[in-house]
Amino acid sequence: MADYHFVYKDVEGTSTQWDDIQRKLGNLPEKAPAFKPPAYTPAQDEDSAPKDKAWFDGKTEEELEDLEDDKDLDDDRFLEDYRKKRLTELREAAKVRRYGSVTPISSSDFVREVTQASAEVWVVVCLYKDGIAECGLLLGCLEELASRYPGTKFVKIISTDCIPNYPDCNLPTLLVYHHGAVKGTHVGLKSVGRRCTPESVALVLCQSEPVLNDGKSGDDDSSREAVMAGVRRQFIERVVKDHEDKDNDDDGYNSD
Repeated sequence: MADYHFVYKDVEGTSTQWDDIQRKLGNLPEKAPAFKPPAYTPAQDEDSAPKDKAWFDGKTEEELEDLEDDKDLDDDRFLEDYRKKRLTELREAAKVRRYGSVTPISSSDFVREVTQASAEVWVVVCLYKDGIAECGLLLGCLEELASRYPGTKFVKIISTDCIPNYPDCNLPTLLVYHHGAVKGTHVGLKSVGRRCTPESVALVLCQSEPVLNDGKSGDDDSSREAVMAGVRRQFIERVVKDHEDKDNDDDGYNSD
């Protein structure tokens, strides 16, 4: 015959007087704190959330368009105006082309990637060949500029694929396109300054036109001038830094 027995458990966290005495004597570990479930917080209904600027800023373009027929906004002219303003900002931001790197192209891509693309943005084309150190140096600078100015398109193409029999002594060569036409030509590494740095290349590209676009500035004169002023400032800062580094190196050499 089976031997049945029962095990009785008290409420979690309680203890007997005997257990308390044993804990005082150090014979039992400290009593674990009783479990307390976190306070219940009901999820906020999306429809009941307050509609303010922060609420609109968290919406996508599609969500803002869906709110056009929201009756609650009809009663609040400020919120409706802000919705339209925010929607316009998102649409304008979507128009800004963002590239961010130097894209390799072939001769068959040239018309589409350069001539046609330059109708909307500035396009910088680098003619190069692998194995030529000067080309590698300039391409490194262009990669840096492409990441700084994602609103400008940078591409590279092997020189003889672009122009048959183009002499290697002219490499690297930069071609600047805008509105389907060549706006600037820079032949050889010497054309971008005695020391090829991203800042010196940027200064050469922006000598007469605001070729570089950070993707944030507008098309008005003040915005273009701000970009060009930034390019000039970065060039000066780089020259000063290089000069200071040279002085520090000379001081270290003389002290030895």
